[in-house]
Amino acid sequence: MIDEQELIRNFCIIAHIDHGKSTLADRFIEKSQIISSREFQSQLLDSMDIERERGITIKSQAVTIPFTSKDGKTYKLNLVDTPGHVDFSYEVSRAIASCEGALLLVDATQGVEAQTLSNMYMAVEQDLEIIPVVNKMDLPSADIGRIREQVDHDLGLDPDLIFPVSAKFGTGVDELLEGIIEWIPSPKGTLDKPLKANIFDSHYDPYKGVIMHVRVFDGELKLGEDIKFYSTGKVNKVEELGYFRITRDSKKSLKAGEVGYIIAGIKDISEVRVGDTITTLKNPCEEPLDGFRDVKPVVFSSIYPVDADQYEDLQAAIDKLRLNDASLVYEKDSSAALGLGFRCGFLGLLHLEVIQERLEREFGLNIVLTSPSVRYRITPKSGEVYFLDNPTEFPDPGVIERAEEPYINAVIITPSEYLGNIMNLCTAKRGIQTELEYLDEKRVEIKYEMPLAEILFDFYDRLKSVSRGYASFDYEENDFKETELVKLDILLNGDVVDALSQLVFKGSAYDKARNVCKRLKGEISRHQFKIPIQGAIGSSIIARETIPALRKDVTSKCYGGDISRKKKLLEKQKEGKKRMKMVGRVELPQNAFLSVLRTDEE
Repeated sequence: MIDEQELIRNFCIIAHIDHGKSTLADRFIEKSQIISSREFQSQLLDSMDIERERGITIKSQAVTIPFTSKDGKTYKLNLVDTPGHVDFSYEVSRAIASCEGALLLVDATQGVEAQTLSNMYMAVEQDLEIIPVVNKMDLPSADIGRIREQVDHDLGLDPDLIFPVSAKFGTGVDELLEGIIEWIPSPKGTLDKPLKANIFDSHYDPYKGVIMHVRVFDGELKLGEDIKFYSTGKVNKVEELGYFRITRDSKKSLKAGEVGYIIAGIKDISEVRVGDTITTLKNPCEEPLDGFRDVKPVVFSSIYPVDADQYEDLQAAIDKLRLNDASLVYEKDSSAALGLGFRCGFLGLLHLEVIQERLEREFGLNIVLTSPSVRYRITPKSGEVYFLDNPTEFPDPGVIERAEEPYINAVIITPSEYLGNIMNLCTAKRGIQTELEYLDEKRVEIKYEMPLAEILFDFYDRLKSVSRGYASFDYEENDFKETELVKLDILLNGDVVDALSQLVFKGSAYDKARNVCKRLKGEISRHQFKIPIQGAIGSSIIARETIPALRKDVTSKCYGGDISRKKKLLEKQKEGKKRMKMVGRVELPQNAFLSVLRTDEE
């Protein structure tokens, strides 16, 4: 068994977004020839259409790659390709916990960026062996000398260990594979101990049910054995297990040190939690693996079907997405304007957009999302402290002792010439600067404490704009801090549209109200009557736009005679408009709700 384990290498690829992780994974798969050239396509491990179109990885993916080294031995390389965007850092943390080593990818033109650092710290915490890899060496602007200095100075890694590669053309990939075998240690699991396996991902198959992606740390799991989940206590029988080689390659058992999949006939999605420990019922381990935690969403929004008849279809679709995406949380919700729906929690705004696109594409649903909100902590004058994320549940301000909002610790790395623009942007978003450090003569690292609500909408886009795309951004959650919180209501024709209500900082309420009113005016079509759109805090109207009525020239048929004839016709029209305004209903298009997501000036 020791010999078998010595031929296994478990590693992941971590990096800042868009540094070439999926492309490098493609080259590894190509070299191993586990898939024919006819079936090969770029971004092979990115199975979702959205991942391919946006050029991002959303779900971490595993694959077992056979590789014959110079020493003549065939090694089993278990690769986990991870996402780069900050919203999906939980996916990265679970992948890192399943490996002994990591390839830390650095773009030869961009250098060390914010998420390069944060992902490296995650790997260091898990005591992984880290190999620095400099990608995109084929580009004319690649500067290996500058990157070596950054790897040494910023990351504290050995610059002599750097592997320069071009993932696009496959240059240096053979040397890197040899480096993985040389530098990343083999797993140290014990076959004789009780089974201890970690679920680092899962996905749903309509025929097989839940397919769990697992890393076995100790013991051996055989086909037909009963397994037990530590967090839920549920017991299931193993129906199939094996390795991922793009497609599933079934085996008789999974042993200590191996990465693979388990199918146990599970149809109930609540039974499987990413990060949970699996053991056998007959000989269970005494304690679970460290690091399991439920993911905490930071952004909340309600999802409603445009057609009320699709409510049950929406529930089934969210149930299936929840299985593939352990970080999606939801509960039932209702709105006077939109009917029945679901209040959902997301890891960030990109996560929200991805879920929205998947619901519309994969399940053919037509949905509306309410304006995203963060979770606030409310201390009432009497009673217990509670958390609030839904504007419709906001209490009367008179009963609130104190309202607090979540803050983040933001890290921005930027070329020094854009420092002033970025500081202005962060100050406008209520950021408090905590640290400023020059990494070298050209790059600056700035740290800010900022309210999470301020980075939800357009912060990342504006940061890229003011820095011409060179600034990188990463954050981690901090504590709650006191704030002046108000509920901003949007009134349409005098009626409050609860789905458009937002919880906002009092100081920015006027600007937000004005922008929402302006955008709604551009989205709502004209009716037979005048439509006022108002932003209000309590009974105070703080912003207003008016959509003019469609007018018919009722006096066109009057060619002469007394002016009173025209006045009579105009008065009759005026009365009709009044009656219509009282009974008329304003139809809100789907675009009107989406426009509210972009409330800041562009």
